[in-house]
Amino acid sequence: MPMSQAFKSRLLPALPRIVEHFGTPFHIYDEAGIRETGARLKAAFSGIDTFREYFAVKALPNPRILAIMKDMGFGLDCSSISELHLSRRIGARGDDIMYTSNNTSHEEFVEAMAEGGSILNLDDISLVAKVPEMPELICFRYNPGPRRAGNDIIGNPVEAKYGVSNEQIIDAYRLARERGARRFGLHTMLASNELNYHYMVQTAKMLLELAEDINRALGITFEFINIGGGLGIPYRPDAKELQIEAMGREITADFHQFKQRNGYVPALFMESGRYMTGPHGVLAVRAINRKEIYRTYVGVDACMNALMRPALYGAYHHIDVVGGDHAGAAEVVDVVGSLCENNDKFAIQRHLPRIEEGDILLIHDSGAHGHAMGFNYNGTLRPQELLLRADGRVDLIRRREELRDYFATLDFPADSLSPAT
Repeated sequence: MPMSQAFKSRLLPALPRIVEHFGTPFHIYDEAGIRETGARLKAAFSGIDTFREYFAVKALPNPRILAIMKDMGFGLDCSSISELHLSRRIGARGDDIMYTSNNTSHEEFVEAMAEGGSILNLDDISLVAKVPEMPELICFRYNPGPRRAGNDIIGNPVEAKYGVSNEQIIDAYRLARERGARRFGLHTMLASNELNYHYMVQTAKMLLELAEDINRALGITFEFINIGGGLGIPYRPDAKELQIEAMGREITADFHQFKQRNGYVPALFMESGRYMTGPHGVLAVRAINRKEIYRTYVGVDACMNALMRPALYGAYHHIDVVGGDHAGAAEVVDVVGSLCENNDKFAIQRHLPRIEEGDILLIHDSGAHGHAMGFNYNGTLRPQELLLRADGRVDLIRRREELRDYFATLDFPADSLSPAT
């Protein structure tokens, strides 16, 4: 949800000193809030014999955040070699990592199986033959196609590039077993930012039923099912939050029924990213300009390379105005950055208190898919990241980019080829 009162009570009294010391813009993350959400998630599924969250590294790929996840007993879900290296940097190995990629290269497989390996989650039946050496434990990502609907962000499963089709799934496990796999998991990911908990309950039920179908066909049992991520957060103040406790109760009941039918029960994994960190981050920016033409524009010292969800998805991010005298009536403004793109906007026609140059704006829910989706168009440099620690200290956990970073890839040994000779 938009920044919690608890986060505000921790951040706002210290914000002037933070801004003075570190300057703007910056993303700042709330360790206490992240840990509270982790504890709530574990409690919701405590009735299942084995439950484990695999934090989606793509949501917030910072080693200090990943270390918090590891300290809570969570694993890490990776989708690239860089994310594997980040995870190993904080000590994750083997079953601590689930490697869920697509269009996976040979180099990625080699890296995923190095340094203690990881749980391989294969996205395509053709990848069975491409894994350099089939591990003992293998998982497949299942795409149910027309049997389920997706949502606006992730799309219709029939049109999604991800996963093994319903017609292929039994053959995929058969081929993996022929190559030497002896332990098995089953995964899917069908929705993103889903606030209707019934959808996630239906997903768990679907995988449990599919596990039974595969068992009847091949005689294999499953160590885990992974219902993916997709747990949503209410970006708008009037939106209702995901009912995680009700979701936990209903999925737990389905697991107990599975155990009664089959004599065993798999572990439940999930790979929440946004749910774990999204509400526990804000992007702090400073107003640097007011422009009055056909609309009123408030220019700030960050642009969509620091948070591109509004430009990419038309996503709503709540904004608080901090500092100055905001007792007057609200006005309607666009809050904009400085890129040479007209969609470089954090808010469009938003009712906000009158903003003057120098005011600080807090753009909520930047704790997932914020800094991680940054880019360097127009040569813009990505901002710093800070951690508001549970003990009240504020740590720099990623410095702001500098010109030397932008030009680093232009410093290389000369190399050329004359193909005709």
